[in-house]
Amino acid sequence: MRPTQGLVLGIYANEKEEGPPQFTDAGDAFDRRVSGKLRELLSISGPLLKKGKTRIFHGLYQDFPSVVVVGLGKKSIGVNDQENWDEGKENIRAAVSAGCRQVQDLEIPCVEVDPCGDAQAAAEGAVLGLYEYDEFKKRKKPVVTPQLHGSDGKEAWQKGTIYGEGQNLARHLMEAPANYITPMKFAELVEQKLKAANSSMKIHIRSKSWIEEQQMGAFLSVAKGSEEPPVFLEIHYSGSANANDPPLVLVGKGVTFDSGGISLKPSSGMDAMRADMGGAATVCSAIATAATLNLPLNIIGLAPLCENMPSGRASKPGDVVRAKNGKTIQVDNTDAEGRLLLADALCYAHNFNARAIVNAATLTGAMDVALGSAATGVFTNSSWLWTHLYEASILTGDRVWRMPLFEHYTKQVTDCPLADLSNVGKYSRAGGACTAAAFLKEFVTVSHWAHLDIAGVMSNKDEVPYLRKGMAGRPTRTLVEFATRLSQDNQSA
Repeated sequence: MRPTQGLVLGIYANEKEEGPPQFTDAGDAFDRRVSGKLRELLSISGPLLKKGKTRIFHGLYQDFPSVVVVGLGKKSIGVNDQENWDEGKENIRAAVSAGCRQVQDLEIPCVEVDPCGDAQAAAEGAVLGLYEYDEFKKRKKPVVTPQLHGSDGKEAWQKGTIYGEGQNLARHLMEAPANYITPMKFAELVEQKLKAANSSMKIHIRSKSWIEEQQMGAFLSVAKGSEEPPVFLEIHYSGSANANDPPLVLVGKGVTFDSGGISLKPSSGMDAMRADMGGAATVCSAIATAATLNLPLNIIGLAPLCENMPSGRASKPGDVVRAKNGKTIQVDNTDAEGRLLLADALCYAHNFNARAIVNAATLTGAMDVALGSAATGVFTNSSWLWTHLYEASILTGDRVWRMPLFEHYTKQVTDCPLADLSNVGKYSRAGGACTAAAFLKEFVTVSHWAHLDIAGVMSNKDEVPYLRKGMAGRPTRTLVEFATRLSQDNQSA
């Protein structure tokens, strides 16, 4: 008979080099249940377990025919100031995900997970580690349901599960092919997920005629090369006790496929540009997560959605377009299109008396060159906002790093021959992520704004051990944790 239940247990490295390793509370309890057999088998089955490594034992206990022991590293480890994250939490996420995947390989449908001293991190590791996008494959990985082992930390486990599922929604949206996630299909799928999360959510799927009425000329100039009509998605979540409390406004770039337009990208790797709506995906997923958690905060989500395609109707290099605030933009490179969508969406975001405006976008290859996949680049005019984002990222392990918004970069986009602004810096590739941020700043008048350039964290190869290869859905959990912190901060921005 095939086993139906697996168990993942944690073990700490000894603080000193010598001596036996130390089980978690759940590991100790299980070892007592099997009369010390687990400890005995561990000691004779190989070297001490290093962090993130696993060892599997079969037939130890009837209820759990397969038990995976995972290495958690040192026990008392916490925030690593050099790494800017909580190392203990990251170790738990990585170890639990490795253990759950071992159970999945055995095709066992259910796994109980040791909370390892932090049930939220354990749940995140399990839910994120087991996810894989296989919608169009006949042979799918077996579905494994992770559950908390024991009763310690039930609420934290539930919260971690919700955080993990939120990021997995963003991964799903980003990974899906562009012929399945068109602008309208993206909006409809998000509407369905949001209504399921919170039935009182207000969702507006705005059509091209509405976008024209709003005089969003920059956004429309990107969309006009495609047969797919543009969509402007607007989401209202009212979690605050007072519906009139100033909202957090989240804005996400939603280019569902980016060919580059007339400034066509190279064909190699172009398929990854199905995820160029990563900003919209992470923002919408963060709002769905906030709604599921019933965060006491008002949030508005805005996502300009379109494709960037070459055709006889597409924008040409050198064209001049007019944004919603009346500023003119010379489009010197049609592949610097994300900032055109965001320019109009940021102008519109100013209608809501926002407590803060935060936008996310897979905006520049230069951001990937600068930071790689280690952290999201944050450009902000507000130290208050930066502190909240930074402290949130330490907890989630999905890190952020502050980048400059110097006047030095503004001059490079305002020195333009034909219009008020150019959509690329005049020194070509120099500081490309910074000139893109400087461009966006020209459409912001509020004192609490942050731009998150997530191009470098768009996908995962093997850098984050608890995410499989593919689109990463980052930094959804950091956005949720940030919103949670904002809901607890009484400072009125």
